[in-house]
Amino acid sequence: MPDYAVLAVFIPTFFFVSITPGMCMTLAMTLGMSVGVRKTLWMMLGELVGVALVAIAAVLGVASIMLNYPQVFDLLKWVGGGYLVYIGINMWRAKGKMAVIDSAQVNTRRASLISQGFITAIANPKGWAFMISLLPPFINVDSPVGPQLGVLLGIIMITESVSMLAYASGGKSLRLFLSRGDNIRWMNRIAGSLMMLVGVWLALD
Repeated sequence: MPDYAVLAVFIPTFFFVSITPGMCMTLAMTLGMSVGVRKTLWMMLGELVGVALVAIAAVLGVASIMLNYPQVFDLLKWVGGGYLVYIGINMWRAKGKMAVIDSAQVNTRRASLISQGFITAIANPKGWAFMISLLPPFINVDSPVGPQLGVLLGIIMITESVSMLAYASGGKSLRLFLSRGDNIRWMNRIAGSLMMLVGVWLALD
């Protein structure tokens, strides 16, 4: 299991990145408003499965490099930390526009909703890059990888579920809040600041 210092950094960082409006969160909000929260849960199921697969693949792939080529891992820490800083800078510079999803094109069958959430999660290159950059440095190769991955994955699943449920149930009120002034921009800046701090911490740790 990761130590408490690691969790104290990981939990707030992933929470703010997760709650920031993106394709999955906007999709959850759009579906919640158009077909209801109950049907949106099927999309959330597919998205969670997709996120879990991306996270597991990222950790196991990089963990194998960590075990066999420790020098390469030192380089990956710097590259990953630099990439997180880069993401943080881009989030600060973001103009704060929400992704637009046409609810009229949404197929409300369960299988379709599940597949839509799953594809949205695994087909996002930024999601892959983020998981590869952020997750592996939180893994201690001197301890069993499985329990650590299980804890981090559990945090990710809970955070994603809470975030999507908030967007799905928030509906018009949340959409109105996000459309006002610089609310999205400030959310991006909070998440971006955390990303930059974690990037520096991972590179120097």
